[in-house]
Amino acid sequence: MDLNALIKEFGLDVKAGAAHLDREVTGGYASDLLSDVLAHGGEGSIWVTLHIHHNIVAVASHKGLAGIILVQGRQPDQDTLAKAEKEEIPVMVSDLSAFELVGRLYKAGIRGAQAD
Repeated sequence: MDLNALIKEFGLDVKAGAAHLDREVTGGYASDLLSDVLAHGGEGSIWVTLHIHHNIVAVASHKGLAGIILVQGRQPDQDTLAKAEKEEIPVMVSDLSAFELVGRLYKAGIRGAQAD
């Protein structure tokens, strides 16, 4: 499933990286610890988090993640959006809780990512 399909299926609001939504999602990872994502996030994964600061973009770029979904309607600040555009990292927002969104992603066939 690519990011475009996820956006359509889950009603995600794209905040940055709209030119890169054709990326295939190979797995998923949910965590609010940046060090945890650095240690265990898999390349091509979609990352589900509450964090909105610009450091999430650095982590996603370093790990080669397909994109980031912010939950509970959390809105990224302008620094985060600018960095996401520069690093070509799609950032999307869902009004769902992390628990609900991850459950729905799993039901749609997105499985936990294997660390590189």
